[in-house]
Amino acid sequence: MGPQGDGGARPGAAGPRCSGGLRGAVAVFAAVAAVFTVTLPPSVPGGDSGELITAAHELGVAHPPGYPLFMLVAKLAMTLLPFGTVAYRVNLLCGLFGAVAAALLFFTVFRLSGSRAGGILAAGVFSFSRLTWQWSIAAEVFSLNNLFVGLLMALTVHFEEAETAKERSKIAKIGAFCCGLSLCNQHTIVIYVLCIIPWILIRLLKEKELSLGSVVKLGLAFSAGLLPYLYLPVSSYLNEARWTWGDQTTLRGFLTHLLREEYGTFSLAKSETGSSMSKILLSQVTSMRMELSLNIQALAVWANICSARKNRQNSPLVWLFTGMFYIYSLFFAWRANLDISKPLFMGVVERFWMQSNAVVAVLAGLGLATLASQTSRALNSGGLQRLEWLSAALFVVYQMYSNYSICDQRSNNVIDMFAKNLLDSMPHDAIILLRGDLPGNALRYMHYCEGLRPDISLVDQEMMTYEWYLPKMAKHLPGVHFPGDRWNPVEGVLPTGMVTFNLYRFLEINKQKDTFVCIGIHEGDPTWRKTYSLWPWGSCDKLVPLEIAFNPEEWVKRTKNIYNWTEEYGRFDPSSWESVANEEMWQARMKTPFFIFNLAETVNVPSDVKAQLYAHAYNVDVKSNSGLGKEGRG
Repeated sequence: MGPQGDGGARPGAAGPRCSGGLRGAVAVFAAVAAVFTVTLPPSVPGGDSGELITAAHELGVAHPPGYPLFMLVAKLAMTLLPFGTVAYRVNLLCGLFGAVAAALLFFTVFRLSGSRAGGILAAGVFSFSRLTWQWSIAAEVFSLNNLFVGLLMALTVHFEEAETAKERSKIAKIGAFCCGLSLCNQHTIVIYVLCIIPWILIRLLKEKELSLGSVVKLGLAFSAGLLPYLYLPVSSYLNEARWTWGDQTTLRGFLTHLLREEYGTFSLAKSETGSSMSKILLSQVTSMRMELSLNIQALAVWANICSARKNRQNSPLVWLFTGMFYIYSLFFAWRANLDISKPLFMGVVERFWMQSNAVVAVLAGLGLATLASQTSRALNSGGLQRLEWLSAALFVVYQMYSNYSICDQRSNNVIDMFAKNLLDSMPHDAIILLRGDLPGNALRYMHYCEGLRPDISLVDQEMMTYEWYLPKMAKHLPGVHFPGDRWNPVEGVLPTGMVTFNLYRFLEINKQKDTFVCIGIHEGDPTWRKTYSLWPWGSCDKLVPLEIAFNPEEWVKRTKNIYNWTEEYGRFDPSSWESVANEEMWQARMKTPFFIFNLAETVNVPSDVKAQLYAHAYNVDVKSNSGLGKEGRG
């Protein structure tokens, strides 16, 4: 630790500190990248990963707000990397993003404090926390967002250290560009951008370096960072992607997508009733203690306490970062309208806490550097530098030790096998009406990116209710006939001229094909019931005309070995998509006996037929339960 470990900075020290910081940042990047690469999942993860990869593969548009920057760099990774599955290449890209984020956190702390140990603490405890590690090795937008959080903090520190007006102007323009670019990924970073921009402008005003011309140049730099959003209307206009979302060829369509109106602007979901703000904040604090530890939180608080003293040169930056943390946490807790008592929704919400955890990690690194410096000064001993290094190393090693087994995903192919089982079970030339993120995203990835089952047609039930879906996607589904422009239970012609059709009309016009629903069928349209029934087909269901008689013996033979699934029941975290996939596969074993039992209970048939149905249901149930006992429930 240098003489500036207390947080001060000497004029002229920035040069050596910059070169030392760059060397340290490269070392941190290499170490974190090595660990992340070793633990990458080999194929597609759950959640939005399948959709993001597919949209990038097809050069389409992802779900709102579109993530144009991620689409472009993911497509570049797919093209340039010559190894692994398509999903593995994007997983690797995200792992590298996470490693860059770690390097930037190190650089931020080191430039502020001169402490390599503090920088390693910040980078290590953040990167190897369960939450960050888990989402840095999956094809998701969060590791790129972490990179931008680290970049904006590092640039802010660099701006503060600048000694000339020319240097400050240059860094401010680069920072403005990066602020705009960061908004081309995950919109939650806008809170940090709205904190940093006024701070920079006030600093320039105090230095009497803020003029109308400089504001215009900064505005142009910020706007240049937003240029990737041009990708959305271009992709939508070309309409070559077999999977895309929305129609951005009009200004209204572009703004609808950009502002996430289909999800709810500044909300995680459009029609969900979420937990209270206080409950989410309490859960965030609890999660932070589990992810980073109480000691790390205490070091972050110590950094703020020390900054309250007079003549602390770096105090404004510490207060800025702390303000960013509080404003973001409060805003997100206010707008996170999901019920976190449900494990899956909790898993969705907690991902957004990484953005605040990164700031806490930086403050903790500064707190360690300050504590070591002040203790060394009080005891008049330089030997405490080793203790500082030892403390940082212990924190980081403990993080890795605690989370390695949880985050080691190199043998995790659960979503991959789930999707392959569903696709392999389908008859030739079938139509699958998809519903939900798990089957929709996973099957789309396998079908479009890996080229599995090109004979099958994938149609999204929810998307068919949007006015843009069929006009854009019907041409990419040549084997499927659509009796109108939009799915609606009430048939007719809308004021816009669009012709609506119901599910009954869709099934009738595609009667020559086997049609399945995965998983479940849209509740808002019961028109199919008058001429069709649902027969269980593993996790899916087949829509069968009512005139076809159900033969229980034949159906049991057709569906009893439909999947090859060997995962133990209940072995995954309830908040994970692997748990959802595993649960679906185990429930699939019970669908046929329950279906047959329900027939015996509800259908008016002779008593001997009813007895046969009960017997079939019992026999299938016994075989299913024996399998459960052997493979996971025993």
